[in-house]
Amino acid sequence: MKKSILPNLRSLAGTAIALVFFWINGLAQCKEYVIGVKGDTLNCVDAGGLKQGPWVNRVDEIRGEPGYEEEGVYKDGQKTGTWRVFTLQGDLLGIENYRYGHKNGVQQYFNTMGDLVREESWLASNPENPVETIEVFDVNDPKKVYLVQVKLEASTVPHGLWKIYEPGTGKMLKKENYILGKLDDGTGTANGILKNKEGNADAISNETKQEPKEKAKPKEVLEFEKKNEGKKKVKMRTGQTGG
Repeated sequence: MKKSILPNLRSLAGTAIALVFFWINGLAQCKEYVIGVKGDTLNCVDAGGLKQGPWVNRVDEIRGEPGYEEEGVYKDGQKTGTWRVFTLQGDLLGIENYRYGHKNGVQQYFNTMGDLVREESWLASNPENPVETIEVFDVNDPKKVYLVQVKLEASTVPHGLWKIYEPGTGKMLKKENYILGKLDDGTGTANGILKNKEGNADAISNETKQEPKEKAKPKEVLEFEKKNEGKKKVKMRTGQTGG
């Protein structure tokens, strides 16, 4: 008996109708939009005038400055997630990351040959609550940990390592460490700064500094201290040799 293909056709038709409905519903939320070369919806502006979803921004060459295009996602009018920057000829120039509409995290920039030439690190603040809670490790004693609340004074600040590379070889030519917008002086403790275990640094103040978490003493040490409590002098072996 020949098997009927009618049920399969009905299923495919139902799926197609659902996809068309979803597409039309998405377009209905856009006051303005364009259709990309792949048939996808781009550059959506919602009824409130806010940019939403995938976007392509184009800046033409002007006054000798080369133009560029950038591709990424907007959420409620703010850049979010990973954006890519291209020359007008299609060469990748940069990979940028955004939070709250501002640069956040590691940013990478390339020359037209595809060589990585610069890396930047940024920290963006939440405009509704520009306070970041950060774990900070004491530079003099990495066993001590501080929970620090730092209020950022700008929407985004350089924070972390910035690196310059030699095109072609990838050799690092320069490295700088920024701490909440200020260049690290190299000490890690100046102006109330403590370096953490990754080598980055974070601001810390007397008002926000909490008591460090001390590492628990070994059981043998506790037993030794209890056994010799109250004694004026306790003879100990230190492993030292000579005079």
